[in-house]
Amino acid sequence: MSLSEGNLRGTHFRSAGEGPPLVLVHGVGADLEMWTPLAALLSRHRRVVTYDMQGHGESAAPPGPYSLADFVRQLRRLAEDLDLPRFDLAGFSMGGLVAQGFALEHPGSVNRLILVNTVYDRSAAERQAVQTRVEEARSGGYLAGVEAAIERWFTPAFRTVRPELIEPIRRRMMTNDKAAYVAAYAVFATADEALAPQLGRIEAPTLVITGMEDQRSTPAMAQRMAAILPRARLQLFPGQRHMTPIEAPDRMAAVIDEFLGAPDAERQG
Repeated sequence: MSLSEGNLRGTHFRSAGEGPPLVLVHGVGADLEMWTPLAALLSRHRRVVTYDMQGHGESAAPPGPYSLADFVRQLRRLAEDLDLPRFDLAGFSMGGLVAQGFALEHPGSVNRLILVNTVYDRSAAERQAVQTRVEEARSGGYLAGVEAAIERWFTPAFRTVRPELIEPIRRRMMTNDKAAYVAAYAVFATADEALAPQLGRIEAPTLVITGMEDQRSTPAMAQRMAAILPRARLQLFPGQRHMTPIEAPDRMAAVIDEFLGAPDAERQG
């Protein structure tokens, strides 16, 4: 397996495997390490690129405020630097919003799109709740919310039997650049509202995935997304909450491999 890691124009990235390229975009407050279990499986058949969004992990953290366009531009730069004119694209949670924005702005670059546990068109009450969390983080309540988030994201059974897979997420959340996290979280809190009316324009075949017990990126949201996307498939995972890529990497890899299909020359990046 080919493996490389580096930093290009302020973006920390990792590339593993060979074949058709698949880029994975993590969620707010996490970093590329969240993809480790799933990327190891997916890189058996393709080149898997993971990276830290701006303000996260080892990537640059410019001063805020941030916009969704900033994250789309970062992905565009990375694709150019890695010579990926066309690729499959998957985004988790906030990464799913970045992936949507990228697919809308650069439709010729995306072969297939995968939206994993991604929020869609929040209700007024859901929007108010997430704005409240932004303000709590901005006023210094960020760390207090980490354990509550861990409980929402992972099932009780998984927290009991696989604490070693949860600890890197907790450690990353506890050590994030606080100003950059708040700037990114503000984008996560608002971008779905602007994206929702545009999703019908996404041309790429799209796989929509979420956990049946995800409390924030809900099955209802996934169903509505799949209904509005012109070429969508829906996959709901029973017994899963938010961190499906970490809790169920084998099941998710099987679904993604089936969706992407066998590598072929036409889809090489």
